[in-house]
Amino acid sequence: MKAKNLVSIFDNCVEDYHRLDDVNQKAINPFEKNSFEGTLYRKCWIDTVQWHYEDIIRDEGIKPKEALVLKRKIDHSNQKRTNLVEAIDDYFISKFKKVVLIKNATTNTESPAWAVDRLSILVLKIYHMAEESSRISATKNHRERCLQKLLILKHQKSDLCLAIDQLIKDISEGRKIMKVYRQMKMYNDEDLNPILYKKNKY
Repeated sequence: MKAKNLVSIFDNCVEDYHRLDDVNQKAINPFEKNSFEGTLYRKCWIDTVQWHYEDIIRDEGIKPKEALVLKRKIDHSNQKRTNLVEAIDDYFISKFKKVVLIKNATTNTESPAWAVDRLSILVLKIYHMAEESSRISATKNHRERCLQKLLILKHQKSDLCLAIDQLIKDISEGRKIMKVYRQMKMYNDEDLNPILYKKNKY
């Protein structure tokens, strides 16, 4: 799958979310549940909902109890996001497990899935920057600044798509090693977060 196909899935997901623009709405995934495309769609949906969680929690008028509930949702969302990124890497590990490495094959600074993760976030940034660049209630200066940022983000997307395609090609031809280090997040783990495991002792 080419990066442009990833962008298409992410674009559709972001558009689907904004039809109602409600963090509590249920996602209707157009792809089969266990398909690679379905995983990509779920990943982008989580990113999109979390984007709006982050907007809401920055409201200075939010009540402390509501903010705490939202913080818990953000933590849970982050964990689901990480799990899905790792599931995407599992797909690539399976896909390229029979590739024979060339001599002096190198590793990349990030796995394919984490590059895909950045692309999903970038699609979200572009959507919202485009909104700001045409927001009627904003000043002309604001819209012009946002338009300049939008052009940069679109250029960044083009570069990232090229980089993802090149990375996948290099892995498939044995020039790059398909290697994954799990995130091993500690703050949600009752055995690793000292606040949680100390609490559970009593």
